[in-house]
Formats: sequence, C-alpha cells, structure tokens
Amino acid sequence: MPRLAGGKPCRGAICLFRHRLARPPFWVHLAAMSSPAPTIAPVDPDAPEARACLSAYLALLRDRIPGITAAHVPDPDPEAGSYRPPKGAFLLAREGGRAVACVALKPVDAATGEVKRLWVAEEARGRGLARAMMAAVEAEARRLGLARLRLDTNESLPEAIALYRRLGWSEIAPFTPFPATHWFAKDL
Repeated sequence: MPRLAGGKPCRGAICLFRHRLARPPFWVHLAAMSSPAPTIAPVDPDAPEARACLSAYLALLRDRIPGITAAHVPDPDPEAGSYRPPKGAFLLAREGGRAVACVALKPVDAATGEVKRLWVAEEARGRGLARAMMAAVEAEARRLGLARLRLDTNESLPEAIALYRRLGWSEIAPFTPFPATHWFAKDL
C-alpha cells in the first residue's frame, strides 16, 4: 500500500491530489490515470439511472435494518417529486458511464433543507465518494439559499453516522419516526 509522507497509509489514487506521497510507485500514477474521477450532476429523480439508484438504496435499507418493511421504504420513492428544482435537487455520480452514487435534497421550509437517499454502489465505496456527494449536496443547498440542512439515518448504518460526524454534522432531537434512530443537522 502506498504511504503518505510521514508513513500514514494512502487509501487510493485520490490521495495523490490531496497529499504528497513519499516516492509513489508507478502503479499509483497508472491507477490515477486509468480511473477518471466520477462526475456529479443533477438529474430528474424519475430518470432511469436515478430510479435504479433509489431502488438500490431502498434495497440496502431493507437488507440492513431489522424490522423495516416495504411500507417504511416504498419503491418508487413517494418523496421523489420534492427532489426537483427549483427548490430541491437530485444528484447522481457517474463513473465510466454508469451511475455509482446518489443523494437528494428536499425543501423543509424557506431556510431549511433535508438531505435524503445518500447511496454509493458497493464497488465505488471506500474512495471518498460519499464525502464528495455530501459536499455537492451542501453546495447545492447554499446555491438554493438554504441556511441549514438536516437528515436522519439508522443505527444499522454506522458508516453513515461516522461520515456525518466527520463532516461536522451535529446530532439533534428526533424529527422522524422509525426507521430513523439518529438525526443530524448542519448550519451552512
């Protein structure tokens, strides 16, 4: 595994853009050149790629959260209409022409939005894509004039909880029922 200056392990080629490697091996450079960074762009939540990502997200929830049923996470997503401009957004990441991640933003009120449906394909995990999707949805919220975001998640998704904490989100009082077990907010 390549190492950063100071001996810390580097997790993938993306570190080349963020850190100075101590004598990077040639294969690190090849990996960086052979896999272009995913592109993140808004799409309609009813577009086929968006629907496929939402379906995969909902399937993940049904697989990971004990006691969850199709009534808790219906497919198609009944909230999808609120993810459309001019007040909402649905962002999709593509890599090699394939959708690999999504996140949605829906309005709550004039100053607050809610982040929904953050999902990253299994083969795209561990490369900072969830962090990039959160940065993109936060930027979109700022562009829409929102001052605060909130979201909910479940304890069966510890990687999501850890991500939100690392990104500066604070835990708040509950605002949704089960399947949510953790609620977060962030001022923009």
